[in-house]
Order: sequence, then structure tokens, then C-alpha cells
Amino acid sequence: MQCPLLYRFRVIDRLPEVPSAPAARGTLVHAVLERIFDLPAEERTLEAATDLVPGEWARMIEEEPELAALITAEAVQPRTPEQWYAEAAGLIDRWFGLEDPTLLEPAERELYLEAQVGELTIRGIVDRLDEAPDGRLRVVDYKTGRAPSETFEGRALFQLKFYGLALWRLRGVLPSRLQLVYLRDGQVLWIDPTEHELLATERKIVALWKAIELAATTGDWRPSRGYACSWCSFKDVCPAWGGTPPPLPPDATERALDPRRASYTDPVIDAD
Repeated sequence: MQCPLLYRFRVIDRLPEVPSAPAARGTLVHAVLERIFDLPAEERTLEAATDLVPGEWARMIEEEPELAALITAEAVQPRTPEQWYAEAAGLIDRWFGLEDPTLLEPAERELYLEAQVGELTIRGIVDRLDEAPDGRLRVVDYKTGRAPSETFEGRALFQLKFYGLALWRLRGVLPSRLQLVYLRDGQVLWIDPTEHELLATERKIVALWKAIELAATTGDWRPSRGYACSWCSFKDVCPAWGGTPPPLPPDATERALDPRRASYTDPVIDAD
């Protein structure tokens, strides 16, 4: 949807992407908001959540040592670790103003979804799934960036509907609410999906897959220049920016089409 050439670079060429400071900070905040629910309800305070930040960052660096350099990235003056932690803590503080974790008992956290849509297997990971006593389900996804303008709300809602469709197909239960929580500006975007909306999402996914099939068979992975180019990792090899893509690998078609799967990923999370 965003850019066919970006799909090619990631899925077919499998070009490496340099981690960004906003994305790493987003991952850190997500980890803390997952871990806070390990504590008893009465202990889920802002102070307790803030105390989790250094340990979660240490764990991330242990898994990916190159992340350590991001503390000083994209800054006029180098950050100290304390400043880096404070940036994450500020986003967590805003979450506490939007939701009260002492009143929440998530049914699932970091829930992996995989469901069939025709010949496709769709998959994604939901940050949080809440279940009411009467069985109603609420999908919650955290964003550490700003809420989108009306122009780009549709793209954000597509992510929610993708998750809602996967959950519906997997469990046979239509989610009652799909919710995005934007921490940078403290806004919440939500919809109460209908079967009609999720069936329309299913048709859109199938249409997208047909577009991928066409591009794979013709080799026409054209770039789509837009606002997201600002933080794209591949501008140096993108013809829209004067670059030259690498030659397609011999198994390009197989990489694009086999196995037939559609995943919702959010690679530009927090970069907006």
C-alpha cells in the first residue's frame, strides 16, 4: 500500500535497515507497557513503569548491541542515558493520562494472530487484547508517534481492521472495539467495526495480493513517492531519489509469492 518498491527492497532483496532512534524508543516504551501488567494491579504506578525503563533498555541492547549508539543519534548534543530514559518516561506518563492500568486486566499481551483469508495466511501481533466479562473484545495498539491527520487516518484504521479481521477469522468473534493509543500527543483513535467493514478489509487484502502477484510476474516494482520517504532507509537505491536498485535476485518471484502470506507490520512506527 505504501510503496511497491519498498515491498521489493524488504521482501525480495531483503536489504538491511539501520535502526532509528524513534523506532528503538518506541520498542522500549512498548516493552514497558507490556511488562507493567506483570505487576499486581495496585502496584501499576507511573513510578513503577518508569523504573522498568533502564532494565528493558539493557535487555534490548543485550539482544542488539548496535542499539546502544542510538542514544546519541539524531541529536545536536549527545544524550545521556538519563535523558534517553526521560524521553521514554514522558511517553509512558502520557499513557497513564489516557488509561488506568490498575483497572485493566488484559486477556492477552503481544498476541500473535494468524488466520486464513482465502488462499492467504494473514498474520500480525496485537499489543493488547482486553476481554469484558460479557465476552466483548477490544484490540489496543500503542503508537509512540503523533495521531495521523484526517488525510492519513485511513491507513491507521486499515491496521486496526487487519487485526480485527484476523481475530474474527481466528476466534469467530467480531471485536467490539479497535483502538489506537497515540502517546506523543495523547490521542486515541478507535472504531467499533461491523462485519461489513471487515469483509471490505478482506476484499482489500485480496486485491493487494493480486497487485503483488502482478508486480512479481512483471518485475514492475515502481516507487511511490510520498511523506514516508522522509524516513525511508532505501533512498540511496531508489530511482525516485536518483538511486539505482540492485538487480533482482534470480528467485525474486518465489520470494514475493511463496509462501503466500500477508503480514501487518509497522516498520515506520514513531517515525512520523
